[in-house]
Amino acid sequence: MAQDGNDGNIMEFYPAYCFKASPTYFSWVKMSAAMVHQLQSRPEYEGQNLFFYKNHPIRFVCVAGLIVSREDYERRTLLNLDDSSGSTLEVVIVKASSATETSTSNAAASTEEEEEQTPIPAPAGTDEINKPQLQHVSASTKQSIPDTDTLTVGTVAKLKGTLSRFRNSMQLVLERFTILRDPNAEVRFWDERTRFLVDVLSVPWSLTSGEVAHLRRLADQEREKAAEERKRVAERQLRHAQREERHYHRILRRWEREEKRREKEAEAVARANAQFMEVVAAYKKLRHVR
Repeated sequence: MAQDGNDGNIMEFYPAYCFKASPTYFSWVKMSAAMVHQLQSRPEYEGQNLFFYKNHPIRFVCVAGLIVSREDYERRTLLNLDDSSGSTLEVVIVKASSATETSTSNAAASTEEEEEQTPIPAPAGTDEINKPQLQHVSASTKQSIPDTDTLTVGTVAKLKGTLSRFRNSMQLVLERFTILRDPNAEVRFWDERTRFLVDVLSVPWSLTSGEVAHLRRLADQEREKAAEERKRVAERQLRHAQREERHYHRILRRWEREEKRREKEAEAVARANAQFMEVVAAYKKLRHVR
């Protein structure tokens, strides 16, 4: 259990098995762009797209603001969101065809070549017909995200997604969105975001030793269940392999018995044919003598 200090305040960074008790781990955490850029990563969770606000583990974020730029590339669309918090946030929308599996890690980070290239124009002409049809999809579920063409410059939207870091800058990888056509909707979002910040995020997450022990026991039980399930799966696979092996040997023995029977039948036929030929030869010889 790691500890960290900030302005004299000690925060406990709990093990991963405690995260299920966190008020933020399974939630769409309403944040501003400036708050997203304040999120920190920890070495023990490197590559898991898990970040921390104080000691709150955060995977899913919800932001709202004005789209100030949009750039379409071959494999992704990049939006820039300004929510008047003093920072802007880059939003990545992944593109994929129905036959293409795009991993979250590849979706989250733009390559240097794609960053430096000129945005592709809208498809025009007959040459585009033969190209694979790409669509915007959720990076985690690979499900299509419809109506992303409404996310244009000047649109106010509420965006939900997972987090990633690219070139030491935070990105939001889009999962779903809502266009905020009512100005009051954005104001309500600000109010909900502020209340969540005051009530939850501004206070370090704390668990008692009893709660940690209980969560550890639950984690141990889950690991034991997973180990038992893996053992059952291995036993089923072993029984299946043994059954297949028995069937193979049974079929092989049957084939060997039938092969021996065929050989005996062939020998009997050969003897009968030889006897028949002897009779024919004797008959011909008798006729010739007469």
